[in-house]
Amino acid sequence: MKNYTTLLFDADGTLLDFDACEDDALKETFRYYGYPYNEQIKRAYSAINKELWSAYENGEKTREDVIYSRFGKLFQQLQIDDDGIAFANTYLAALSRGHQVIPDALEVISTLAKSFDLYIITNGVIQTQYRRLKESKLQSWFQDVFISEEIGYRKPQKEYFTTCFARIKEKDPNKLLLIGDSLASDMQGGFHAGIDTCWFNPKQLSNEHSLPITYEIRQLKELYNIVGGSI
Repeated sequence: MKNYTTLLFDADGTLLDFDACEDDALKETFRYYGYPYNEQIKRAYSAINKELWSAYENGEKTREDVIYSRFGKLFQQLQIDDDGIAFANTYLAALSRGHQVIPDALEVISTLAKSFDLYIITNGVIQTQYRRLKESKLQSWFQDVFISEEIGYRKPQKEYFTTCFARIKEKDPNKLLLIGDSLASDMQGGFHAGIDTCWFNPKQLSNEHSLPITYEIRQLKELYNIVGGSI
């Protein structure tokens, strides 16, 4: 068992239950504008959103492109004649109020914080992430929060991690462990940055690109088996 001192946690999908927050925010926003919302609409939005964020991670689109084009694309599919940008702003406000957490997240983080330096690494949006982390009661356990919009780079870019590492107390990369749910941004980013990775994979997805991953877990409590010697 390696002697880690510092744990880097992704936010959405790892600690924050983004699926639940997103669904609530979409329901609220569609209801506010007087439009129906159902599973078909949710799937259509999810496909568009996933494609756009993938393009962002690959450097093909900016964060603003993603945020302010996704509802316009959805409205084209649904044949809705409305302002996708205004809709997006209403949605972001609703999303910032959602702070549901992944099962066991608070217990695991509060326990690990006794023995490790903890940091948040996220590609999320500033106006939503800080509020959600604070209201979920997660933020107080972390030394710092690194949001791509503030950093100027995004996961999985090596520059993102280089900037984060400059602000982290531990300078030995062998003592860092990254925990995240995304293969594309978290596992790929950690690999390029030269640090160990732990894939939080509760849905038991396949490692479709055969990325080199140090550990894989289904539940957050399984982290104790990886770093438990120091707890």
